[in-house]
Amino acid sequence: MDPYSDLSRADLTGMRLKGNLQRRNLLGANLTNADLSKADLTDANLRDANLTGAILYRTKLSKADLSGANLSRANLTGADLSKANLRHANLTGADLTNADLTGADLSYADLTGADLTNAILIHAEDDGTIMPDGTKIPVTPDIDDY
Repeated sequence: MDPYSDLSRADLTGMRLKGNLQRRNLLGANLTNADLSKADLTDANLRDANLTGAILYRTKLSKADLSGANLSRANLTGADLSKANLRHANLTGADLTNADLTGADLSYADLTGADLTNAILIHAEDDGTIMPDGTKIPVTPDIDDY
C-alpha cells in the first residue's frame, strides 16, 4: 500500500504537489496556498480540507469530494470539477474561469465574489447556492415533501 495514500489532516501548507494523486485521502488536510497545478486528484477525498489561496490551475478534480472544503481565493482556472461534490464548500473569491463544473453538486456552496467566466455549469446541482453576486438560489422542495 502506498504510504502517501492517506494524508488526512496533514499540514501541507504551501507545498507543491503534482502528478497522480487519484483517490488520495486528504480529509481535513491543510493545503493553504499549496500548488496543485495540473495534478490529478480524480476521486480524491478533500472533504473539509483547507485550500484557501491554493493554486489548482488545470487540476483534475473530477468526482472529488470537496464537501465543506474552504476554497476561498483559490485559483481553479481551467480545473475539471465535473461530478465533484462541492456541497457546503466555501468558494468566495475563487477564480473558476473556464472551469468544468458539469454535473457538480454545488448545493449550499458559497460562490460570493467568485469568477465564473466561461465556466461550464451543465447539470450542476445548485439548491441553496449563494451566487457570485450574493443572491441565493432557492431550495427546490423534494416531491417527498408533499
